[in-house]
Amino acid sequence: MKRSFAFFSILLLFSFGGSSAFGQLYKTGVGARLGFFNGLTVKHYLQHERAIEGIVSTRWGGFFITGLYEFQRSFPDVNNLEWFYGGGAHIGFWDGRRGPGTWGETHSVVGLDLIIGLEYTFDEFPFSASVDWKPVFNIIGRTGVWGDGIALSVRYTIR
Repeated sequence: MKRSFAFFSILLLFSFGGSSAFGQLYKTGVGARLGFFNGLTVKHYLQHERAIEGIVSTRWGGFFITGLYEFQRSFPDVNNLEWFYGGGAHIGFWDGRRGPGTWGETHSVVGLDLIIGLEYTFDEFPFSASVDWKPVFNIIGRTGVWGDGIALSVRYTIR
């Protein structure tokens, strides 16, 4: 996973490093997402106050891929602190011996995601930190709601 992260970070540096920002605090951020689902996160602004985020995470001996569309809003009297909300979709697979489901079987889900959180971007160095809640609604496979999607993300930012 470390090699994948390094490769992806270098690719993003070359892809977006020379582009100008649209007025948001950074153009692209690459980093780690830590919570019940741990993994990699990439957030890229499409335009002012609108971003897409991709998350590749692991849990229960499997993996999950999530795509989100987010709206970023600033606080009037607080520099570099923003709140965001949005939604998207996910697909995931895991081993039933480690997570919910029938023992020994591989399980899969497809579903919808919501996200709401706070993000702070540092002026002194090129990083941002965010905390969010991302509940998911599985509509195919093991259906149901997972509300334990609380996480801390730390990203290296490209301005």
